[in-house]
Amino acid sequence: MTDADLGAPLPLPVPSAEMQDRLARRRSAPAQSLTAPGPSRAEIERILMLGARTPDHGKLFPWRFVVMGPQSRADLARALAPLAGHQLDPGKAAKVLSKLTAPPLTLLVLSVPIAGHKVPEWEQQLSAGAVCMNLEHAANALGYAASWITDWYSYDPAALALYDVRAGERVAGFIHIGTLAEPPLERPRPDVAALTTWRD
Repeated sequence: MTDADLGAPLPLPVPSAEMQDRLARRRSAPAQSLTAPGPSRAEIERILMLGARTPDHGKLFPWRFVVMGPQSRADLARALAPLAGHQLDPGKAAKVLSKLTAPPLTLLVLSVPIAGHKVPEWEQQLSAGAVCMNLEHAANALGYAASWITDWYSYDPAALALYDVRAGERVAGFIHIGTLAEPPLERPRPDVAALTTWRD
């Protein structure tokens, strides 16, 4: 987008059976099952651009991205391995590190709220979550499968120091992207009627 695009009218929404079908079948992929091929550099840039078109009260852009290729994630998994032993379930903590190393691409989304701003930090954090969901949709639109996860290394202070999470920042999610050899299986879905209140 250029400065000339600012203020330009955008097309109004129109019914889209394709988008409805995509949303009706949206399913996160098992991160350990994601394999090559992954997105090209141009496709990654496209995914990030689409992901950034998210609700953002105040136009603060309270998030940032770290694009993690195979080498950086292999190095991170090795550095995290000793920390897994300090978790409540060390065996499980070590096992989930395969989520970091299996996919061809990971996009780390960090929530970067502006403290003291009139826009509440909670709303800024919600915007970071919306970015994560948008990235999944964008990856799917380009023909890739995606998995949005956090796991213990998103919260362990020693782990956060390994990938330069700065003061005031939080991990919104690791968005793992790649290709599935087989379609994912459907999982239980909510009873939307039971969770909905209608008011005139």
